[in-house]
Amino acid sequence: MPKTVFLGSDHAGVALKAALVAHLQAAGHDVADLGPAEAKSVDYPDFAKLVCRRVLDTPEAAGILVCGTGIGMSMAANRMPGIRAALCVNEYLARMTRLHNDANVLCLGERVVGVGLAAAIADVFLATDFEGGRHRRRVDLIESCGLAAPI
Repeated sequence: MPKTVFLGSDHAGVALKAALVAHLQAAGHDVADLGPAEAKSVDYPDFAKLVCRRVLDTPEAAGILVCGTGIGMSMAANRMPGIRAALCVNEYLARMTRLHNDANVLCLGERVVGVGLAAAIADVFLATDFEGGRHRRRVDLIESCGLAAPI
């Protein structure tokens, strides 16, 4: 279970991010809020990149990105090699993306999930370990997508 969690959002995810920071700190995680601090318009790719770089630089860490829907953050995060970001709207998806896909970044939408559900999704995401086995080969294939010959 990752103990270090890096969080970032855009302006549409500031409130949910703040609630998650408090929740995760209370649960004993080492939490780094990478911004923004207020709901003033910002560009979500900048914060996705900031969180993802920290996740890649910190073994065993996880990232959580929040925007209005979670879609933009997940698209931006997944452009970075080594990041496997998953947009989750329930605990089942959070569990499965860790078990089968070894996701290292959770994406959430403040306009999609409430604080209670987001906290439960984050808890499951952070508590679930990668299953490995047959899934390791598939995760390796995901990681090599940019290096493989065209289909």
